[in-house]
Amino acid sequence: MSIPEFLLEVSIVVISVVSLLTNLSVLLCFTQSAELRAHVPGIFVLNLSFSNILLTVINMPATFLGVAKSAKPFGDLFCSAVSFSETFITTNAMLSMAALSMDRWIAVVFPLSYSSKMRYRDAFLIVAYSWLHSLTFSLTQLMMDWGGYSHTYASCTVHLDAEEASQLTAYTTFTALFHCSSFALCLLVLCFAYLKVLRVARSHCKRIDVITVQTLLLLVDIHPSVKERCLAQQKKRRQRAAKKICVFIGSFILCFSPYVITRLVELLPSVHIPRYWGIATKCLFYAKASSDPFVYCLLRQQYRKVLVGVISRFVRKDQYFMSVHSTSSTLDTTDDNCVARIT
Repeated sequence: MSIPEFLLEVSIVVISVVSLLTNLSVLLCFTQSAELRAHVPGIFVLNLSFSNILLTVINMPATFLGVAKSAKPFGDLFCSAVSFSETFITTNAMLSMAALSMDRWIAVVFPLSYSSKMRYRDAFLIVAYSWLHSLTFSLTQLMMDWGGYSHTYASCTVHLDAEEASQLTAYTTFTALFHCSSFALCLLVLCFAYLKVLRVARSHCKRIDVITVQTLLLLVDIHPSVKERCLAQQKKRRQRAAKKICVFIGSFILCFSPYVITRLVELLPSVHIPRYWGIATKCLFYAKASSDPFVYCLLRQQYRKVLVGVISRFVRKDQYFMSVHSTSSTLDTTDDNCVARIT
């Protein structure tokens, strides 16, 4: 085994473990908090988390075996099923991110009419469209028999064998349409929604800045340290929204674009994609599943509060059981000593 292959295998294992733990933590937060379940965006978050868990359980182990064996991990039927699931899951996950961005846009730009524009029924309809959209491409791939093992990516994915060169035009059209309607469409929605949110956030910050400056001018006797602290908070407030939006859009582009661009470039007959590069882009593609819980959930105060509460309850239970066990052990030892003294 070469060093690059070893590093790629370790990367897949680490990504799989982190993705499984973090996405299960999100589901745990939903089961323990009625407040989180009451929010409409929670439907999109649950859809995204389920997609990431399925990707972690089904596709990441298959890719790990493909890298370790340098060959198809299992038979043709299994590889076709894994390829079908990858197309469906990744498309559904991207559309869920786009739905979350649109929900945030409606909540920020139209706060007074949000409850009428985004209801549970609307959220379920969006999720249903996401599933239908994903099934359309995955079923097309399955019927055309374009799912198989790709040595370039060491995984079961959308792939056209060399023997099927007659279908190259149809396969090229399908691949281009698939990535345009998933990656490109979702990126466009993310940029539109979050840039609108950023504009509203900056306008609010300007109003707050004007009020802050006027207040500081009126308070003549204020201490200079307090004034500096207010100005520093004012600067952080302006940067906070921009940083969050950069994380939302930047993580999407960073994780998905290398893989998508590689898949489009390999359609050119004269281009050969190196195997290590293909697997590396696949690992980066999988890394999005492990970063989504942090980007959308676990770094928010509501989720952190619920997760900390769940962990603290488990810790208290463990401490209680340990104390009961130690007490029973002490009593047993005392009883044994008393019996020994009597005898």
